[in-house]
Amino acid sequence: MSVQCDITAKAANGAALGFFERWLTLWVFLSIAAGVVLGQLSPGFFKAAGALEVAQVNLPVGVLIWVMIVPMLLKIDFRALHEVGQHWRGVGVTLFVNWAVKPFSMALLGWIFIRHVFAPYLPAAQLDSYIAGLIILAAAPCTAMVFVWSNLTRGEPHFTLTQVALNDAIMLIAFAPVVGLLLGLSAIIVPWNTLFLSVLIYIFIPVVIAQLWRQSLLKQGEAALKKALDRLHPYSLSALLATLVLLFGFQGEAILRQPLIIAMLALPILIQVYFNSGLAYLLNRHFGVAHCVAGPSALIGASNFFELAVATAISLFGFESGAALATVVGVLIEVPVMLSVVRIVNASQAWYERGAR
Repeated sequence: MSVQCDITAKAANGAALGFFERWLTLWVFLSIAAGVVLGQLSPGFFKAAGALEVAQVNLPVGVLIWVMIVPMLLKIDFRALHEVGQHWRGVGVTLFVNWAVKPFSMALLGWIFIRHVFAPYLPAAQLDSYIAGLIILAAAPCTAMVFVWSNLTRGEPHFTLTQVALNDAIMLIAFAPVVGLLLGLSAIIVPWNTLFLSVLIYIFIPVVIAQLWRQSLLKQGEAALKKALDRLHPYSLSALLATLVLLFGFQGEAILRQPLIIAMLALPILIQVYFNSGLAYLLNRHFGVAHCVAGPSALIGASNFFELAVATAISLFGFESGAALATVVGVLIEVPVMLSVVRIVNASQAWYERGAR
């Protein structure tokens, strides 16, 4: 173990998944079931909720997404960007995987599985939409849960904070062009105005609000910020689950007709998670990066900012679209899949450190 990792391990506070995060997959399943049932019992309510739009932005979803996203962005300290040079190799690997590999590999996997392998078993009218949802999901690097994954791998906290802050800064500029490019290459019509509006509403404005709020809280001390985050956390999770209920209220009929759609959409997501985390891990080992940096790097390289992806998919293609459903499948499998990556990273530490010299 390197000196850097040894210090990190001794400083680790044993943080682990909280009750709600540990059982997130269960809550997601229950929300899906509730949405499907309620959609069959009260279709009028969901149609009315879907009609509440301004400039192609659904108001109920917009409010819920803000309740989800702002508390997550409140954790981000953009002052950490000046520390990028301390972990430049790990940062470089993560940026390469996040922005040069992950979105493009997902576009390729979508083309292989959705356009070809599973095409005979999926609704033909939704094939483009499913691929679009997968691309949107992969183009948004995770912002919140990576702090949990980093803790579970005894990751270097300053690297994690720096990397997340850098990804968020890049996302302000690169998210729309990357999504637009890949949708265009996939022969999917790109509604540019709506795409840029989504970036404004779901990235730029929440970042500004969160940072102003963060500065205000920090004037009262770190304890005030921690207290606010603890208070907001249940609302953030509740907003996520409420969004899923709304979404599956619309999607329920299609899912009941073809329940295997979920599994078919999950396969390319699973492949890209393991491929990208493995690629980041091996590249870090090749460049001699400390294990406590390589672990978070692999996890950041593989995980997705699914809240942003869901909001963007709904704005671009609508509640009842295959794109919205594809992004929600990412939510469904996030926790169990990322926990398996955590276990692989921890179990392979001795092997990693034999080669990272």
